[in-house]
Amino acid sequence: MNTKENHTTYNNCSLKEIFLTFLYSGLILLGGGYVILPVLQKELVEKRQWLTNDELTDYYAISQSMPGLIAINISILVGYKLKGKLGAIAGVCGITFFAFWAIVAISTILTQFTANLYVKGAFWGVGTAVIVLIISAVREMWNNSIKDITCLIIYICTLLVMLIFDFSPVWLILLSIFFGIGYKSIESHRRGAD
Repeated sequence: MNTKENHTTYNNCSLKEIFLTFLYSGLILLGGGYVILPVLQKELVEKRQWLTNDELTDYYAISQSMPGLIAINISILVGYKLKGKLGAIAGVCGITFFAFWAIVAISTILTQFTANLYVKGAFWGVGTAVIVLIISAVREMWNNSIKDITCLIIYICTLLVMLIFDFSPVWLILLSIFFGIGYKSIESHRRGAD
């Protein structure tokens, strides 16, 4: 799909569509931010074609670097891209709707059911499914982010620094941002010189 067609596709989306898309994503989202990528990839990239895989990966990376919940941050970024401030509000309202009411409902009955065998089994089952979704999100991020040897080297160095030196992820993200900006600037300058 070319850029003009894609632009037309998401410009024709309504605030209601944004709200309902994120409402659906919030409904089936169990386990938090790391599981949202495959859900949104299917909804926003494959089904509605509002974003490309690269855009979603970029939004996911930005959302992880920003304060707040990843799902909410992504809904803001996507909603804003599609329909500005009102789109961002529609996205946030959609993604948080079911979570908000589920927390209200669960908090009122949690103390009564935490010892229940079926509730424990349900939490165990959800926890197991979340592991699969996290692995799927990692695979999707890997496919969209590690595109050349430089990306692979950054990944390996970042992983080693974090594992060996117990370096703060915040500083690693900031260093990676600056390195990425510098690398892309040098790469762009080289292409311009050719």
